[in-house]
Amino acid sequence: MSLAARHLEGLGLPTLCLGSALDILESGTPPRAVFVDYPLGHSAGKPFDRADQDRVVRAALRAFDTIREPGAVVRLESRWQGDEGWRASAAATRGADTRMPRDTSPQYQNEDDRRLAEAAQQ
Repeated sequence: MSLAARHLEGLGLPTLCLGSALDILESGTPPRAVFVDYPLGHSAGKPFDRADQDRVVRAALRAFDTIREPGAVVRLESRWQGDEGWRASAAATRGADTRMPRDTSPQYQNEDDRRLAEAAQQ
């Protein structure tokens, strides 16, 4: 997502990445990013909550006016109400979620991807 955003920015199309994985947003260094502290898959707001979705998306769009430096991440003041156990469940490596713990170093599918990503950051 970040590579695509940087490519589109290079073509003159302003972009913004909205996400709920702060480490990925920071390491991907998109031109502009907005972080919402919600479970993965809910970056644009709570399911069936139009008011929350509207608030999140409008706040993200306002970031076009406030982010001045490439790679900056705006953190929305949003909290997931209700099941507070989602964070522990998402970070677990046992039980239903069998993903490996996140690694803060960039991961690439192949050597060409690594070279392109590093060249784009220069």
